[in-house]
Amino acid sequence: MVGPVQSIERAAAILRLLATGPRRLGLGEVASSLGLAKGTAHGILRTLQHVDFVEQDAATGKYQLGAALLHLGTSYLDVNELRSRSLNWADALAARSGEAVRLGTPLEGKVLIVHHVFRPDDSLQTLDVGALLPLHASSLGKVLLAFGAAPVESLLKAELEAYTRHTLVLPEDLNRALDEIRELGWGSEVQEMSMGDAGIATPIRGHGGLVVGALGVSGPVERICDTGGRPQSALITLLREAARAISRDLGAARW
Repeated sequence: MVGPVQSIERAAAILRLLATGPRRLGLGEVASSLGLAKGTAHGILRTLQHVDFVEQDAATGKYQLGAALLHLGTSYLDVNELRSRSLNWADALAARSGEAVRLGTPLEGKVLIVHHVFRPDDSLQTLDVGALLPLHASSLGKVLLAFGAAPVESLLKAELEAYTRHTLVLPEDLNRALDEIRELGWGSEVQEMSMGDAGIATPIRGHGGLVVGALGVSGPVERICDTGGRPQSALITLLREAARAISRDLGAARW
């Protein structure tokens, strides 16, 4: 049996590093992070750059993911069954709720946004498809954790990042929130990832009732929550109806 090809493994490691980093990385940073010689890292980066999987900033010489790789990712998302089954329902939910709608799935300890419908108004908005959100500080992530779609144990052992003063970083606080989500059937985050913003999410189930993703609405606190800071019941109802419809399309008999 043919073993793994080392150069491909190294190239994959570089792509993962660039994908998870918050900024462009220099040659030295890539090499030291992966324990590679600078010459080896440079050769792989030049090859990835040649096929447009990596781009180099002309001013700083640092590297980031290239357009061709991002296009491949988008192509994958287009054929993803969860996303394709959710498109019409997510669009309708955005229109009925007046809020932005996002669909997320677990990926390597984060929430990958696989579909995003803009809030139906003229405000400036940024497309989040392909973005990775923290599990513990997003409504989508907490729903995935609560219903077993993402592992909780390793997360509780880690030092959780506090994005705002409202972020749940203590294991007992997060566990309490997850218990409540399981009881209610939906989860929320209010100013836990960024001040002034809030979100509500609910699980999407596939065959056998297993949770395969989460659907959520998000926006400014004053639009998502009532005057008491609680998620608006009307939004929760619309969200859960859409999630049930997607789940039925995915073959979840319980819905």
